[in-house]
Amino acid sequence: MSGATENAILASCLAEGTTIINNVAREPEIIDLQNFLNRMGAKIKGAGTSNIIIEGVKSLKDVSYNIMPDRIETGTFLCLAAINRTSLLIKNADANHITPIIDKLEEMGCNIKVEKNEIEINAPKKLKAVDIKTMPYPGFPTDMQSIFVSLLTTVKGTSVVVENIFENRYRFAQELIRMGAKITVEGKTAVVKGVKKLYGANVKATDLRGGASLVLAGSVAKGTTTIENIEYILRGYENFLIKLKKLGLDIKVIKG
Repeated sequence: MSGATENAILASCLAEGTTIINNVAREPEIIDLQNFLNRMGAKIKGAGTSNIIIEGVKSLKDVSYNIMPDRIETGTFLCLAAINRTSLLIKNADANHITPIIDKLEEMGCNIKVEKNEIEINAPKKLKAVDIKTMPYPGFPTDMQSIFVSLLTTVKGTSVVVENIFENRYRFAQELIRMGAKITVEGKTAVVKGVKKLYGANVKATDLRGGASLVLAGSVAKGTTTIENIEYILRGYENFLIKLKKLGLDIKVIKG
């Protein structure tokens, strides 16, 4: 897991001697963390490979650093455009970090243009069903699985999604079913049959990405969708509601 790798790196920076971490996560965030810490004076190498070597230092210094774009946020907004069958230009995005996501959207029939740090998507009215298998980076990210399931519920045909990373990551599926989706889950496999229309309902976010998938579904559902436990969603997307409103979604927070 990337979190475990990041914690091991942080714990080793100021440790005495040399630390070797094997079988590590290879996500771009690990490389970004290495670059940041090295800017501060750490001695780390190997991020992006399966082994990271860290020579402990006595102290770190203050620095100014621009972190990498959020690749899962980028993927989420690309899928938001796709589920609404519209166009969207995303700035400050790195297409190299989301190759599997772009590949699947293009396989579905979306037209995607990449220029420097911008990604533009144009989604046609009719999209194609696709099969997805989550894999460790650089494979299809597990954090995008629920987002794509939500998108696939609106696509004619049958899609098969296999979750190979985390257990119990289909809890959101029952909430989409409340909205009219046709999803059958057995073990690590979900079979998604596209429906003509989703319907607004009272649903609950069960986790960050599953909650985001409900937002996508609600954006195209007939009627009003009310999502509980939105703290899951808001912790993972900066200014999410503001960005959604700018895109034209009628969305608001109800304080109970």
